[in-house]
Amino acid sequence: MFTGLIEEVGTLTRVERRGESAHLAVRASKVLEGTVVGDSIAVNGACLTVVSIGNDGFVVDAMPETLNHSTLGKAGAGTLVNLERSLSLGGKLGGHLVLGHVDAVAEVVDVKAQGIAWLVRMSLPEVIGPLVAPKGSVAVDGISLTVIDVGEGTFSVGVIPHTLRETALRAVKAGMQVNLEADVLARYVMRAIQGLTGGAGLDAIGGYESSDRTAGSGLTEEFLREQGFI
Repeated sequence: MFTGLIEEVGTLTRVERRGESAHLAVRASKVLEGTVVGDSIAVNGACLTVVSIGNDGFVVDAMPETLNHSTLGKAGAGTLVNLERSLSLGGKLGGHLVLGHVDAVAEVVDVKAQGIAWLVRMSLPEVIGPLVAPKGSVAVDGISLTVIDVGEGTFSVGVIPHTLRETALRAVKAGMQVNLEADVLARYVMRAIQGLTGGAGLDAIGGYESSDRTAGSGLTEEFLREQGFI
């Protein structure tokens, strides 16, 4: 479990392919503190297990599932990666609960200044569309961010100067691909709804249309009360 607060930006120094899997060597310093072989570190939002540790970094294994469904599959030596050690029980939760399980890869559509921050709009893969809502949380390359708005096939987040400085998003630009993880709470609410609707999900509730990403107007208090949620 992670918080989405990046501790350090590391650098991939070696990507050693082994069939459909790979060894990834990461140069780092801060996340090495207290870390032992077998611990988990989120690398650009993907929870990976440390298999060896050196003076200037660590090595993780990446299985086919990770490589095929995250940006790590195309990453090479020199790639900057966001790093976070797993959350200690009772530790401070400054972001939101992040599992380190990448749901989809999105593409940055545009980046523009908005006051002190940058407004980053990116594609919204259909597989997690219903799980992303305005003012909700989403992890982008492992970074806990708040959703500003959701449109037809896209959504946007705001990135403050501190986040730009302290994460690999400092290099964000249109066309860049990023890992997305939906809020775990949204995931379980959707699963519960699918159980109640025979797998149809929100489509079966009160005229909800999958293209209506912003409203979700069919999910009413009356429905939740009838189903025993409240």
